[in-house]
Amino acid sequence: MLYKFLINFLPFLYGIIIGSFLNVCIYRIPNQENIVTTRSHCMRCGYQLKWYDLVPIFSWMFLRGRCRKCGEKISVQYPIIEAINGIFYVVTFLLCGWNFMSVLYCLLASALLVLSIIDWRTYQIPFGINVFIFVLGLCSLPLSSGAVATHLIGFCAVSGFLLLLYIATKGKGIGGGDIKLMAAAGLLLGWKLILLAFFFGCLYGSVIHLIRMRVSKTGHVLAMGPYLSAGIVTAIWFGDAIIAWYLHFMGS
Repeated sequence: MLYKFLINFLPFLYGIIIGSFLNVCIYRIPNQENIVTTRSHCMRCGYQLKWYDLVPIFSWMFLRGRCRKCGEKISVQYPIIEAINGIFYVVTFLLCGWNFMSVLYCLLASALLVLSIIDWRTYQIPFGINVFIFVLGLCSLPLSSGAVATHLIGFCAVSGFLLLLYIATKGKGIGGGDIKLMAAAGLLLGWKLILLAFFFGCLYGSVIHLIRMRVSKTGHVLAMGPYLSAGIVTAIWFGDAIIAWYLHFMGS
């Protein structure tokens, strides 16, 4: 039991540490602020946080969600993002195994988490995040066991269709960031999983968007990034099992 706990705690630990950096990206990227050299500080008084103020989850709890110096309220987003990222890492290693692809998938999940929140708030997907996902896709090619074509087709499988939709609707039907996202993710996942991811992304988007409109009684601009990201995570975790079930069902 102790061994299993330690094995699962390790990715959770890395996940919450990286999750702390994700919060920095979420706040600074939309404002075009430096995410590397500028030290973490209080948004109100400018107090530069010490190392003991930056312990993921626990520092927020110890400080009761407030700045140590001025008492300004610290958003609950910080521990939530850290915890979600940690959980993502644990589930990914449990479902996908202890291998290098799981590491790439974890980094992809972190990028998608940042991308989703920024897109939800601004309706824009930062180009740099798509570049990062594209680099992850390139890193996966040596691990493809000769199936490089599967990943190259995945690069075009969904993004090609979305590009045609973009041209046909003159940019009103889909955003350019969504096209780049599905191209980069397709390179990493391959064509089967990216098609499945697109299906689930559209499913999530249509259902949740209709519920939002019905509950609030008003229209909403649809940010597809969060829903496509949820579809990608679904494909990573359950895609192979879903495809195997589908092929078995069609063959029976």
